[in-house]
Amino acid sequence: MNMRTSQQAVYVISVAAELAGMHPQTLRIYERRGLVQPARTDGGNRRYSDDDIELLRRISELVDAGMNLEGIRRVMELEAEVERLRNELEHARQQVVEAVDEAERRNRRDLVPLRQSVAIFGERLRFPEV
Repeated sequence: MNMRTSQQAVYVISVAAELAGMHPQTLRIYERRGLVQPARTDGGNRRYSDDDIELLRRISELVDAGMNLEGIRRVMELEAEVERLRNELEHARQQVVEAVDEAERRNRRDLVPLRQSVAIFGERLRFPEV
């Protein structure tokens, strides 16, 4: 079964506009201003994905908050940068966890089992069996 992903561009502009709650002309304006880049068919028709629809809804929220299109573009750049940095941080955290786990595994191999004899000043002592 072929499952559609959120990045697959399947919606024509009229459907995308309806899903995003705006006029098709608004989508064209946003495209011209570089806020959204829909895919194009071989014939040049726009196709929007679920991710594009979410982006359009986010733009709408920012417009409703009183931002102009240049401000929205900048906010979206910063949000993308924050997401990239979060992913980078999560990757670094995972690397640290793996490095600590590996160091602990190495250190465990160096430990001497308690049942082994220990020589202190020439005497042999045995740990009691537990």
